[in-house]
Amino acid sequence: MKYDAQKVMDQINRLRDQGSEFCVATVVRTEHATSAKAGAKAVITKDGEIRGFLGGNCVQGAVREAAEAVLAEGAPRLIRVKPKDQVIEQVDIDGVELHKSSCPSGGTIELFVEPMLLAPHLLICGASPVAVALAGLGAAMGYRVTAAALQDDLERFTHVDNTHPGFDLATLPINDSAYIVVATQGKRDREALAAALGSPARYVAFVGSRRKSETLLTQLRELNFTAEQLAKLSAPAGLDIKAIGPEEIALSILAEIVGIRRQSAREPAADGHKLISAAAKNMP
Repeated sequence: MKYDAQKVMDQINRLRDQGSEFCVATVVRTEHATSAKAGAKAVITKDGEIRGFLGGNCVQGAVREAAEAVLAEGAPRLIRVKPKDQVIEQVDIDGVELHKSSCPSGGTIELFVEPMLLAPHLLICGASPVAVALAGLGAAMGYRVTAAALQDDLERFTHVDNTHPGFDLATLPINDSAYIVVATQGKRDREALAAALGSPARYVAFVGSRRKSETLLTQLRELNFTAEQLAKLSAPAGLDIKAIGPEEIALSILAEIVGIRRQSAREPAADGHKLISAAAKNMP
């Protein structure tokens, strides 16, 4: 099969436009007989589909395995696919990850597999001073920031990726890796919090006092929200860094989000209810 660079680039652009995460594998070196040559590229989607040509079935299994790990870890890796009778260890003498090939050609191929990940999605509900400060800080740290607020309040957000009028979040592209912070502070608190907890987002934080948080949780239980949905809530929002003022409270919230992002997948999930901002406790 002939390698078509333009088709691969078109696939990359298409997946980016769709907001998909994927890997790109590039052949960096070959030895002896191989069907794909150095410079060939292919896209590997999250479901393991290879779009492009890197070689036959002998290579594809190794590429899919590496791509799955790369997407999970968010870090690139170099792999080497060699004839199975030459593979004794999982790592070659020079430290490159090894995979076995059953191809009769006896060729060796090295591939660089790199993740194409979306920036983390931060959705902020409300247009309070904390919400505005958090939007600016999140944007500066590379998050994809969406601000959801009442129509008249959206003009307060000038450096976000998207704005959304109101708190009906059903039409927004929210997945289980999104982070939602409800910072309405008196403007439709329950409406915004209910929409956030009803979404697939992995993390929902509420900016407000402990008393207000508990009152809202009681009301949401009466609306038949499940224990699993309510357990996503970090309330009051943020780490206890003795924050004072909107900017410091925003920093405490983003610090909590960074901690959750960086936490090892093997460790138990952070208990959001134990991550409490001292400043938020004193809010009315």
